[in-house]
Amino acid sequence: MTATAVVLFNLGGPDSPAAVRPFLRNLFSDPAIVAVPRPVRWCLARLIAARRAATARDIYRRIGGASPLPAETQKQADALESRLRDLGSVRSFVAMRYWKPFVEDAARRVAAFGPDRVVLLPLYPQFSTTTTASSLAAWRRGAEAAGLRAPVSTVCCYPVDPGFAAAHAAAIDETAAAAPAGAPWRLLFSAHGLPKRIVARGDPYPRQVERTAAAVAARLRNPDVDRRVCYQSRVGPLEWIGPSTDDEIRRAGAEGLGVVVAPISFVSEHSETLVELDIEYRALAERCGVPFFARVPALGVREGFIDALAGLVRAALRAPGAVVAGAGVSCPEDCRACPRRSAAP
Repeated sequence: MTATAVVLFNLGGPDSPAAVRPFLRNLFSDPAIVAVPRPVRWCLARLIAARRAATARDIYRRIGGASPLPAETQKQADALESRLRDLGSVRSFVAMRYWKPFVEDAARRVAAFGPDRVVLLPLYPQFSTTTTASSLAAWRRGAEAAGLRAPVSTVCCYPVDPGFAAAHAAAIDETAAAAPAGAPWRLLFSAHGLPKRIVARGDPYPRQVERTAAAVAARLRNPDVDRRVCYQSRVGPLEWIGPSTDDEIRRAGAEGLGVVVAPISFVSEHSETLVELDIEYRALAERCGVPFFARVPALGVREGFIDALAGLVRAALRAPGAVVAGAGVSCPEDCRACPRRSAAP
């Protein structure tokens, strides 16, 4: 019987208040996040972690003291494993970039499983050098250290995958159904922000976010809904891509519009959805006179989303050793950082 390992990548999050500072240190030590020479980066990471630890601990305190992301990702891994049982012996592994279970630990567990083939599946629908590329680089180091020799297929992105887009659209339609009858509202597709200088280096993330929003909107009950793409979670003094989600909430309030916020780049609940969107932005909406505010849940283990992930895994298995993208993605032509470009013969 063929043994298949599916590795699900995500950023991770602290599992206790004591883990917040080392989590931040790991995050800001990543050259994909802070692109300066190593000694300087290590010093900056420790400085930033020390300065931000108290604020971050307070954020996690508001959702029980720890990130829900590891548990949420494990549920997705379990659901996907169940959906792929027809492939034979299949095991899903969770690999987190900045906290436990680390990518390197996942590579050792995969090696112990002894698969005949491996599929790498980032839970970042839109490709970025700061997320997917960083996780895949960590995997290569971990797999080499673990002595893993099985053929590896990689899913690099799936921003307009039909099943993924349809799952988002269904969640938005369900949430929007609770809007007051006849009341005007605006749909905000909110994605995690990115510094402009990273985009200038060839990162396709904002273009893929825009394409995701268009693909999802086309599948809504009302595809012509008033909508905007915006970005959240800005930190530091750098110039970030925009417009910002908080500015769009203020704009909606000034125009007397309700707001439905859809986390278009997040597939799991974590601090950016449970605190930033649910608590901080909801309070902002109230202050700005937004008459109606609703937040669309992250996809989690929604059946359509798990089906979409299963479809991506099956497609990857049909291309052993290759880097593949979801349907409708035109990389590598439109992305200087695309891993398919480096994998091309």
